[in-house]
Amino acid sequence: MTVEAGTPAPGRVLVVGASAAGLCTVESLRRKGYAGEITVVGDEPHAPYDRPPLSKQVLSGAWEPERAALRTPELLADLKAALVLGDEAVALDPETRTVRTASGRALTADAVVIATGVRARTLPGAEDLAGVHVLRGLDDALALKRELVPGARLVVVGEGVLGSEIAATARTLGLAVTLTGPLAAPMALQVGPLVSGLLGELHREHGVDLRLGTGVTGLTGSGGRVTGVALATGETLPADVVVVAIGAAPATDWLADSGLRLDNGVVCDSRCRAAEGVYAVGDVARFHHEPYGRLVRLENRTNATEQATAVAGALLGEDRPYTPVPYFWTDQFDAKLQVHGLLPADADVEIVEGDPTARRFVARYTSAGAVTGVLGWNMPKQTRLRRQDVVDALPAPAPAPAPAH
Repeated sequence: MTVEAGTPAPGRVLVVGASAAGLCTVESLRRKGYAGEITVVGDEPHAPYDRPPLSKQVLSGAWEPERAALRTPELLADLKAALVLGDEAVALDPETRTVRTASGRALTADAVVIATGVRARTLPGAEDLAGVHVLRGLDDALALKRELVPGARLVVVGEGVLGSEIAATARTLGLAVTLTGPLAAPMALQVGPLVSGLLGELHREHGVDLRLGTGVTGLTGSGGRVTGVALATGETLPADVVVVAIGAAPATDWLADSGLRLDNGVVCDSRCRAAEGVYAVGDVARFHHEPYGRLVRLENRTNATEQATAVAGALLGEDRPYTPVPYFWTDQFDAKLQVHGLLPADADVEIVEGDPTARRFVARYTSAGAVTGVLGWNMPKQTRLRRQDVVDALPAPAPAPAPAH
């Protein structure tokens, strides 16, 4: 089910999700000369904003919330797209390409782009306790920021990218921070034992208490407010504030009756198409990556932009598979990490530039004799150059038929 070259452009495009991926789809369509009608539906009242700064600049207070906006009101108006904000999509009929919203709207288009992103996972009982937070949206960041008072005891549940970033930001604000999670070191799942071990050292040096390698069994509270985090070891970590950063699930509940294939996201072909005239983009899209020969879902800001450009092209009749080199970055304390490609847990890791003891290096990850990824720690230029090693090692494309729906 690939898009045929020369296919007429849809007269009306409906983008569901006023996210970075949704906005970039609109901008890419306009850049490519599309002059048709575009409508963007978003569940939040805010115009599209950037999420990576939420756990860093916005949370720390270095940025006012308005600075996270992706575009000025004037630039948004120039796109000539109708923004329907604060009205959540609740159903999709792929045959008629009609989206129904919580307020009762029925919006129909010739093509629908699903850009609803992900929703933060939480812990049972968290909704009943004040002081327990997740960090996914702007309102989440502002609510958490109000509670990050110097000297307060913060427990971050989840040692992945987001949890590690929040722990670092809160520590710089003067809170007593504990980071807990089932893995042995911060970001162990994302970067492997060598680099995660160095991140653990960095957090300890800055005063973060690492209680890792154990699961969380629940939360404790008193008077309706959280007081602690119970660990599988039997210990309870005292807390004035808790952040739950245990990952996110694709926001696909509203598509349950759509007939689309939903499996850790909206399943798409290599052109990001889930059904005739229906596409998915950003964190919610799980697409067939031809060089990898399997389905891939990427949760990062760079993918939102690159995939939006690909989807805009597909809507306008371009017939090219989307074959990105995955990329993400993180800033924690004085460490800036960039990752290109994939870093399998069993990969062989070689330092190809710099020195880990100086905390300036580039590591190359190799699996089955092929370079799968590179990671740079405070060496951005050198890391970008080494990205070519990943590109050169990509397997030949393996096309697959589009999923049934």
